[in-house]
Amino acid sequence: MSEAVAESPKTTTGITVHPAAPAAGAPRGSGFWVVGAVLVLLMLSSSVPSALYVLYQQEWGLSSGMITVVFALYAVTVLAGLLLFGSLSDTLGRRPVLGAGLVLAIVSMVLFAGADGLGLLLAARAVQGLAVGLATGAMGAALLELSPDSKPALGAQVNSAGPTVGIGLGGIGAGLLVQYAPAPTVLSYLLLVGAFAVTLLGVIRMRESAPGAGGRFRVVPHRIRVPEGARGRFAVLVLTIVAVWSVGGFYLSLGPHLALSLLESTNYLVGGATVALLAGAATAAQLMLGGTAALRTAVLGLFGLLAGLGLVLLALGLGSAAVFLAATAVLGSGWGAAFLGSFRALSALAEPAHRGELAAAVYVFAYLAMSVPAVLAGMLTNIHGLHRTSVGFMAAVAGVCALALLATLRLAARTRAEEGTV
Repeated sequence: MSEAVAESPKTTTGITVHPAAPAAGAPRGSGFWVVGAVLVLLMLSSSVPSALYVLYQQEWGLSSGMITVVFALYAVTVLAGLLLFGSLSDTLGRRPVLGAGLVLAIVSMVLFAGADGLGLLLAARAVQGLAVGLATGAMGAALLELSPDSKPALGAQVNSAGPTVGIGLGGIGAGLLVQYAPAPTVLSYLLLVGAFAVTLLGVIRMRESAPGAGGRFRVVPHRIRVPEGARGRFAVLVLTIVAVWSVGGFYLSLGPHLALSLLESTNYLVGGATVALLAGAATAAQLMLGGTAALRTAVLGLFGLLAGLGLVLLALGLGSAAVFLAATAVLGSGWGAAFLGSFRALSALAEPAHRGELAAAVYVFAYLAMSVPAVLAGMLTNIHGLHRTSVGFMAAVAGVCALALLATLRLAARTRAEEGTV
């Protein structure tokens, strides 16, 4: 580290973070922001195709069901990467795993740029998912370990805010390029190739933070390891993760199409802006609630999700574009707060030697929730239409949110009784 590392471990949102051995490279603070940039860029690149799905549908004659399959393939390969490599950075090190993830991300961008039909689109999405799955555990752990001493909670905040910032920037950026720039299905991806190359150089220079770095390369199927006494808490908090990313999966796959339908618009920016509005509201909520206790943040987020889902249902019933946009903003704020609170509370369950495993475990549930409901919604859209499917989907997710809210309130009450705080 550029500054001397304290001999004693520090505590970050309930996690005891033991300092890694010094290594050559960039200062600790710069390493934190490099990893944060990798997280944002990977999430940004994952949302760029969402703004292009409507264009792909029109140019290649793809159905809504096929679009959700393309989206789900990404989530499935993310899961494959998590399950196979989720704990790899705990032994091999954060830097080599992040570097490999970025190389795969560059390959996927090249495949996207060259895609002229469904085959290459599926291949690009699969490689992209593997890149994100490989890097996710390493990113989550490195951000916790490299948090500035003056702001120990910053790692958990960036872990939760990074995806929403990236998704929002990807949606609005791709929407702008698709609508107003030449070569819309190529330019976005070529720009990302350059951005990934720059962050790869940063990763090469950053310091290693994993306590057990330097071990041998081993592909060990991922196991979710949660301390026995914390399994009840883990199960409760994962319910919130499921609710949050079910909403995210729907908006990233079918949200732009729904927005164009309600707004009666043919401007591709509308679809990207809808994704950006959801993610932007989520980021704003996370920044506002960064200093609020984890469980209280999760509870506020779940209330926001329920309110937003109710407004979406109202917008669909009225066919109102204005209500839909307001609903998306409310839904986004709930999404951001619920994810921040649940991620921070889940982070407190991590053991130092298995931090990468636990971070990967959280995202296993997140990507399952993102992919499976979205594919079902896409298939049902082919049968019942987008409007009716959206109504049923939002009502079902509202039920999950209500269950998660009740369980989290009980957990908060029990925690308050045990520790005197929420």
